[in-house]
Amino acid sequence: MRLYNTLTRREEEFAPADGKTVRMYTCGLTVYARGHIGNFRTFVCLDVLRRALRHEFGWQMREVMNFTDVDDRTIVGAQNAQMPLREYTDQFIGAFREDARALGMEPVEENPRATDEANLRAMADMIKALGAHGHTYTSDGSIYFKISTLPEYGALSRIDQAGMMAGARVDADNYTKEDARDFVLWKATKPGEPTWDYGTGPGRPGWHIECSAMALRLLGEPPIDIHAGGIDLIFPHHENEIAQSVGATGKPFVRFWVHVEHLLVDDQKMSKSLGNTYTLPDLATRGYRPSAVRYLLMSGHYRKQLNFTFTSLQQAEESLRRLTDFLARLDAVTGDEGHPEIEERIGQAGHAFREALADDLNTAAALAAVFDLVRALNSAIDAGAVGTPDVSCIRHFFERVDQVLGVIGLRQAEEQAPPVPAEEIERLIEDRHAARRRRDFAAADRIRQDLASRGILLEDTAGGTRWKRK
Repeated sequence: MRLYNTLTRREEEFAPADGKTVRMYTCGLTVYARGHIGNFRTFVCLDVLRRALRHEFGWQMREVMNFTDVDDRTIVGAQNAQMPLREYTDQFIGAFREDARALGMEPVEENPRATDEANLRAMADMIKALGAHGHTYTSDGSIYFKISTLPEYGALSRIDQAGMMAGARVDADNYTKEDARDFVLWKATKPGEPTWDYGTGPGRPGWHIECSAMALRLLGEPPIDIHAGGIDLIFPHHENEIAQSVGATGKPFVRFWVHVEHLLVDDQKMSKSLGNTYTLPDLATRGYRPSAVRYLLMSGHYRKQLNFTFTSLQQAEESLRRLTDFLARLDAVTGDEGHPEIEERIGQAGHAFREALADDLNTAAALAAVFDLVRALNSAIDAGAVGTPDVSCIRHFFERVDQVLGVIGLRQAEEQAPPVPAEEIERLIEDRHAARRRRDFAAADRIRQDLASRGILLEDTAGGTRWKRK
C-alpha cells in the first residue's frame, strides 16, 4: 500500500514497522461542542483507512483516538455554561460516540481523555524529560518549549526557520504559521481554571503536549507508524508534537503523517456566522440518513477538498439506493446455471478495488470499480446470464468491499430500524391509551396520525396495541 506522507511530501510504500500491527494515532475531537460534518469528514476518511489496513491488507490495528477535554476552548465553554469541566465535556464525548456509531465508524482500541490521571502524569514526565535535555524554560510559573533548541523544527509544516520568532512566547493553544514562536507546555494556574500538579508546578497542560504524551504512553516506543488528523492540524499542533516527542526521546516520532483536506459547504469554509456548520442531527431533521452522509464524506479522495451541498448529499443517497436495489435484485435470481464469466468479472472488480485502495486510499476509484461491476451485473441479470450459483459469489464480493466502505451494512441496518425510536413509540402508545381513557379521542387520533406520518402504523387488537412499519 502506498500512502502520501506529509513529512516527505511524497507517496511511500507503507507497512507497519513490525510487519504485523499498525500503531496509529488519530487526533480526535476537542470536546467544547458537538462534532460537525467537517470534523467527521476527517474521522470517516480515517475510519476507511483503518478498515482498509485491517480488512483489505490484513494487518492488525492498535489505534488511539483521543478526546481533548482540557484546552482554551473547553475551559471557556465550561465557564460560560457554569459547569465543571469534566461534566461539560462529558456531554460532547457522549454525542461524539453517538454520531460515530450512527456513521458506522469502527471502535478504535483506545479513546483516552487528556484529563485522565495516567495521561496527565505522562505529560508531566515528558515535560521533565524535555527540561533535562535543555528544551524548556519557565516564565511566570508556566513552562515553555524553546524552539531554537531543535534545529529541525518546522520540517513538517515547511516553516521558514529564519522567520521564526526566537525568544517570543505564545500562550494560546492555537495560532498561525506566521506566529511561530516558543509555545507553552504547562500553563500556570489561573483563577477559575482546573489545576493539577504532578511535579511541574500547579497548572494545566497546553494542547500540544497532550497528544505527544498520550501517543507514546499508549502506543509505545517511537517511531509510531501513522499519525493522522485534519490538514488544519499540521501547524502548530503536529509540528509541536514532533518537537516535544523528539526533544524528549531523541528518536523520530512518527513514520507516516496522514492529513485529510477540508470539507467546504457550498464552496465556502464552514462558519457559525454563515450558518453552514451542520451536525449529524441537523441533517437528520432534514430527512438525511447517516449512511448517505458517510457515503458523501468518503466519496472524494481524502487529500482533495470536498464540497458539501444538499444536492451532493441527495446524489449520495441515490448512489446508496442503487447499491441496495441491486442487492435486492439478487433475491429474484432463479436460474440454476452458473456462469464463469461472472466470477471472472467479479475478480477484475476486486483487483481494481484493491489497487485503488493501495493507491493512497483512492476511495473515488474504489467506488467507481464497485459501480462498474453493478452496471455489468445488472445487464447480465437482464440478459438472464446470472444464476443462483453466481449469487453467493456476488454477495461475497459486496460483503468484502463493505468491510472497508462500511455503508451497505449501515444502510441495511437503518432500513431494519424503526423510523421512530422504539421507546418513543411505546411512550406515545401509553399516551394514546391515557387519552382514550379520559375520552379525549381527538388527542388519541393525533398521536396515531403523528406516528403514521413518521412511518409507524398502530393496530388495536384484543390483546392490546401493536405497531409496525409502514
